Amino acid sequence: MAKTNIAANPILTHEGAKAQHINAEFQLRRSVMSCLLWEREFYEDGVTIAERIAQTIPLVSPEKVASIAIEARGKMKLRHVPLLIIREMARLPQHKSLVAKTLPLIIQRADELTEFLAIYWKEKRQPLSAQVKRGLASAFREFNEYELSKYNRDNSIKLRDALFLCHAKPKDKEQEALWKRLVDNKLTTPDTWEVALSGGADKKETFERLIKERKLGALALLRNLRNMSEAKVDERIIFDGLADMNVSRVLPFRFISAARYAPQWEAQIEKALFKCLSSQEKIGKKTVLLIDVSASMEGALSEKSELKRMDAACGLAMLIRELGDAQIFTFSNQCVLVPARHGFALRDGIVNSQEHQSTYLGQAITAINERTPYERIIVITDEQSHDTVPTPKGKGYIINVASAQNGVGYGTWTHIDGFSEATLDYIREIEKENQS
Repeated sequence: MAKTNIAANPILTHEGAKAQHINAEFQLRRSVMSCLLWEREFYEDGVTIAERIAQTIPLVSPEKVASIAIEARGKMKLRHVPLLIIREMARLPQHKSLVAKTLPLIIQRADELTEFLAIYWKEKRQPLSAQVKRGLASAFREFNEYELSKYNRDNSIKLRDALFLCHAKPKDKEQEALWKRLVDNKLTTPDTWEVALSGGADKKETFERLIKERKLGALALLRNLRNMSEAKVDERIIFDGLADMNVSRVLPFRFISAARYAPQWEAQIEKALFKCLSSQEKIGKKTVLLIDVSASMEGALSEKSELKRMDAACGLAMLIRELGDAQIFTFSNQCVLVPARHGFALRDGIVNSQEHQSTYLGQAITAINERTPYERIIVITDEQSHDTVPTPKGKGYIINVASAQNGVGYGTWTHIDGFSEATLDYIREIEKENQS
């Protein structure tokens, strides 16, 4: 008879440290919350991560899976991986009953209607399930003419195709007329920079007009600063746009990217950054923040992006620095104290603190435990340590900004996945619960 009472096989990080065994729900969260779907990461390729997500979903309760998808879209601001989750739920007898209810909460932009269909048909074209049809129909009813027109693109799957397939019923006569215009390709042309420039409009005049009329969203403004610089857009208009823009949905690392594209306007971009950071609730307590600056953190967030996981870490660090009494260190081969700076100066202090090489997280925490008093320690890392990670002296959090299968931040550590400001909301809620 085979023995059954045996120790679990040891698992390791990609760098060789002993990792923690976790349950299927935790595995799904760590695979999802930093995942830009099908994009290669430093240690794993995007296909492997997507396959692991699909294989893990059946092992997690339908309610938990739906909750993770909603959180990934709403709090972590991820667009594609939540759609993959719903597609996998639609395959499973125990999970598919929640598809119609969850899909409208995931689809927040009109183009996500067709993105979902592209994911649904990635393997082969097949009929939509009844739950998917109901979910798409509910989502379709939430979009106005501007939103539909903005994303009514001539792709292989069009918005009109999605409308026909889901058999949505309009809420009223006005929506019925709107959908007829969509079907007839007679929607009112949206006044966006993409439409204007593709139609041959002057780039300088277009950006200046849209900023003045407050028709250029915060992300569009930040992403187009390099284009505006090349087009010689009036700086005063750009600065007014940066000062007035709504930063409530902009992740801190987006400002780092903008400053990289337009370094001559870093001071004005930083003012907008501080406006973004100031909207957060303070976190209190004497905090140590430990940032991973190893080589793997230099990996790009996506193939077409100049943003790195280091940028995501620096964005969170800049936010935490403004919210409490935080002493900041970096780790790679060494543990290095970063000067007490703010904003982009803090970013520079983190990036330039030491060479980006190995990942000795355990060694860094040991050094901090021995020399630095704190009540809370927050580590921002991709969790692929070379060495064993000790127990924190105070409350310990590890924020994982990658999707690699195994990690070290469990057990005595509170583990958090993702690189949006929602990770700090999680810390606040945990500590409020502990106080009550």
